[in-house]
Amino acid sequence: MHHHPPVVFIHGFIGTLAVNGHVPSLPERTSIAPDLLGYGAWRNIPPESISLAAQAEHVHGLIEVQFGSTPVDVVGHSVGGAIAMLLAHAHPQSVRRIVNVEGNFTLADAFWSASVGRMSEQEADAMLAGFRSDPLAWLGGSVPHVTPDMHDIAAGWLAHQPASTLRAMGQSVVTTTGDNRYLAMVREVFERHPVYLLAGKRSRDEWNAPDWAIEQCASFQTLEDCGHLMMLEQPDAFVAAIERCLG
Repeated sequence: MHHHPPVVFIHGFIGTLAVNGHVPSLPERTSIAPDLLGYGAWRNIPPESISLAAQAEHVHGLIEVQFGSTPVDVVGHSVGGAIAMLLAHAHPQSVRRIVNVEGNFTLADAFWSASVGRMSEQEADAMLAGFRSDPLAWLGGSVPHVTPDMHDIAAGWLAHQPASTLRAMGQSVVTTTGDNRYLAMVREVFERHPVYLLAGKRSRDEWNAPDWAIEQCASFQTLEDCGHLMMLEQPDAFVAAIERCLG
């Protein structure tokens, strides 16, 4: 029997947090890592229907279907961290705690997604096709010590969404986090919910978490020997850090 709130993992710009089909497992908890609109089972959603706000409503609908009125803990990675904030702001009664894993705070956190959002359809298709032709080379841009066993995970992440989804998400990241009201909304979430911040040691300095967020967060953890893709580089340490936050 599970005695603790369920955990909902919200993936980022590319791929899924269900690595090789396996959702991160936490003791005595039910965990899910649903596909966002435009990804996986939802990859055929029209791009014009995709936005960060729509993703938050999509996740909330899945939470209601699976868990009813039971509050959940939310772990959001990268763009998924921004979606977690939007979810908690729009539906505060549905969220107990949030682990923000290098989630977007400002436009400075959206360098790559913003550049994809500015691409034409042809440019985005060509970019993704190039990544898919050599998944380990793509992964090497974020992981200094790529190993052959990472190939299938990287290939799966790259195959998980079409380029049209990435363009739509990139455009929405800019529109959402570039709005002056976004950080005010995030501050309201910090005031209502315990928010835990989690970063990789290599990528910490590139994460534009405001001073007030660091001061007001429930805790700030930095994982050694990893960067933005910590769930791939240090999966056990990643899960252990989440357990410390939600325990």
